[in-house]
Amino acid sequence: MAGYQDDIVMEITPQVLLKAYACGLFPMAESADDPSLFWLEPERRGILPFADFHLPRRLRRTIRNDMFEIRVSTDFQGVIDGCAEPMPGRQKTWINREIRRLYGELFEMGYCHTVEAWQEGELVGGLYGVSLNGAFFGESMFTFRTDASKVCLAHLVARLVVGGYSLLDTQFVTDHLSKFGTREVSQADYNKLLSEALKRETDFYALSPQACGQDILAVLDDIRKV
Repeated sequence: MAGYQDDIVMEITPQVLLKAYACGLFPMAESADDPSLFWLEPERRGILPFADFHLPRRLRRTIRNDMFEIRVSTDFQGVIDGCAEPMPGRQKTWINREIRRLYGELFEMGYCHTVEAWQEGELVGGLYGVSLNGAFFGESMFTFRTDASKVCLAHLVARLVVGGYSLLDTQFVTDHLSKFGTREVSQADYNKLLSEALKRETDFYALSPQACGQDILAVLDDIRKV
């Protein structure tokens, strides 16, 4: 992996962070206890092409039956807290105080969004990421109920398609994400995709936040027909 830069020793602003995303970089921390950040620019980048998005049959049923109430950008603090929780296969988190500050400010500015799964008034899964023109940079996801984060991912993909986006950046390809069609591209190919995406005018809320599971499946099925 290439692109490890010097630790960020001075406080950066959300505006600097957005410029970094536009250049193909993103920040991480070594751990939740580490106060510093470092920039990453991987030689191989994970992306999820919309047309390749794969939905297992059981997950389709879960989405169609609206097993979760899906909300959009209503509880950033709850989502980032969930993403910071240890999970099976992820005992440590990189979400430190600086990450919380920066993305919280981006959320207030309208550049950071969450997709949230709720059951009986409880937040049980979700994801967050950064929206910049036609690119959405996925940061992290969590689940406290079976399939909760997967349903959020499906809702996110449908929302990006309807909103006119062309790039969903997953940063890396994990075993979990590969099941949904995520693949690696070279840094050069990623930069081309990013450049094209940044030229787009998009609307994250073009799809109603009240869209039901059947609405989501209709959008995703239409993608595969193109």
